[in-house]
Amino acid sequence: MKFGKDFSSEWQQAYVDYKYLKTLVKDINRFKRKTNLHGGQISLSSTVLEIEDGITTATIQVSSTASQRYETTFLMTAEKGGEYELVFFRRLDDEFNKVEKFYREKVDEVVKEAAVLNKQMDALIAFRLKMKEESTVEMARFALHGVVSPAELAKNPSMKVHMEAIEEGGSSRAGRRSDEDDYYTDEEDHNDVFFTPANNLSKMKSSSSAFIEVLDSIKINNTKEALQSNTKSVLKVSNHTELKFSRDNLRKIEEKLICAFVEFHRKLWYLKSYSFLNVLALSKILTKYDKITSRDAAKSYMKMVDKSCLGSSDEVMKLMENVEATFIKQFTNGNRTKGMNILRPKPKRERHRLTFSTGFLGGCMFSLIVALVAIVRTRNILQDDGQKQYMNTMFPLYSLFGFIMLHMTMYAANIYFWRQYRVNYSFIFGFKQGTELGYKQVLFVGFSIGALALLCVLANLDMETDPKTKDYQALTELLPLFLLIAMFVVLVVPFNIFYRSSRFFFLTTLFHMLAAPLYKVTLPDFFLADQLCSQAQTLRSIEFYICYYGWGDFKQRKNTCKDSQVFNTFLFIVSAFPFFSRFLQVQYIDLY
Repeated sequence: MKFGKDFSSEWQQAYVDYKYLKTLVKDINRFKRKTNLHGGQISLSSTVLEIEDGITTATIQVSSTASQRYETTFLMTAEKGGEYELVFFRRLDDEFNKVEKFYREKVDEVVKEAAVLNKQMDALIAFRLKMKEESTVEMARFALHGVVSPAELAKNPSMKVHMEAIEEGGSSRAGRRSDEDDYYTDEEDHNDVFFTPANNLSKMKSSSSAFIEVLDSIKINNTKEALQSNTKSVLKVSNHTELKFSRDNLRKIEEKLICAFVEFHRKLWYLKSYSFLNVLALSKILTKYDKITSRDAAKSYMKMVDKSCLGSSDEVMKLMENVEATFIKQFTNGNRTKGMNILRPKPKRERHRLTFSTGFLGGCMFSLIVALVAIVRTRNILQDDGQKQYMNTMFPLYSLFGFIMLHMTMYAANIYFWRQYRVNYSFIFGFKQGTELGYKQVLFVGFSIGALALLCVLANLDMETDPKTKDYQALTELLPLFLLIAMFVVLVVPFNIFYRSSRFFFLTTLFHMLAAPLYKVTLPDFFLADQLCSQAQTLRSIEFYICYYGWGDFKQRKNTCKDSQVFNTFLFIVSAFPFFSRFLQVQYIDLY
């Protein structure tokens, strides 16, 4: 029985040690076999007599202590081999108490987290009601006066949206909500009034300050002070900063709470699976024990397990139901299918097309390397006049792509081992759910860069040795520059192609690393800075590109960069920049 496939690595030691319990059962079985070789017929006949006479003998007695520990008393120690069974039940008690204690602690943690999530959900609902109040006041004023000046519309763009929606169809809902702002409840839909007479305005205000019930029936009163305090805690805004009730802040709160709900629901699912698998492990090992010893200990022991927190606690199930119901109601407009797809995202299927493409590109790289070596040796390129200068120029240009491909290959290996050891790297790095790259996708990108670079090298050599293309010497020198520009364009292109979310995540992290003192440092920021510290030669290659093509050396195929004092000085500056950036990310925090 294998455990830990769907759990975080820090829970590995908290599972039932099924292997060790199984070895103890095997020891009992081994002793029984040795005993049955000599007195097996006597013990069998005595067992048959007991069954025929209707004699039932209790094997174990289970009790609990004041410290919430469970102890099993084995009542058959006088029998032959009883000491083996006594050791088994002692070890079984230790494993069960370990699991039950861990589960009880985790349940207490999620209950506390649910209370915190409750307050944050209250802040979101209160924020929505506050924005609805302001929108209703504006529309009521428009209804009373009938005419609004263009200057007033410019100051309040939301009024313009409502007016346009009313003119088109009488309902402002289409203008009020964009495709991204669909996180409103059914109750709010019924209460949305944008064309409100003055006598109904007071009713709207009173309804917005009423008590709100969220998750586990915790109620709050939305006073202005409580609203601002709760909302600032979600946005992590200082109490001295004035809170702005804007749609942008509302969107930020919703995004953070969606992530919080998804992670909290995942933790509850882990706990539920943890409970089920460990109870199943105890049941299976006791079934094996009963089968070998012909006793009926599993029934008594499992009755105790079912009464414990591990087997009978309904808090996790109730929390899961409340979380799902609240999330569906507040964030997906009651659409259960959409809400459950967000809370329980389906694992990404590995496409055969991706596997084939990655393998194909890997084979192309190998073939191109063999072809390159064969061309160099057959044409005796390294022995020709001027080829030494040619190779001294080309190697720094193409080595950039080699360093990038090597780094991506190592990153793909990291992802592979993270997945093998169940490390939740997508959560650790803060990737958006379902957009994280797998190791095959990273290898696909790396092999694509490597194959294109090798094609450019072969094209360069072919054009160089062909007498018909000697007039295009400048073009041969520009091939690596064209490839670098193409890579940069793909990196920054805003269209939803070539893993856009991952590209933008990389660019954002790179910008935060460059502006380290101005942004709060997160794990992806200093992880990228650490990675760039090992890529000093890559940064030097980029500097060589700027020097070689910027100063016009490629036209005469002369590498005069190293003769420049400025270039040599910047070699040290560029190499030290990642270390300096990492140094700027270090923050002193007084913990005492």
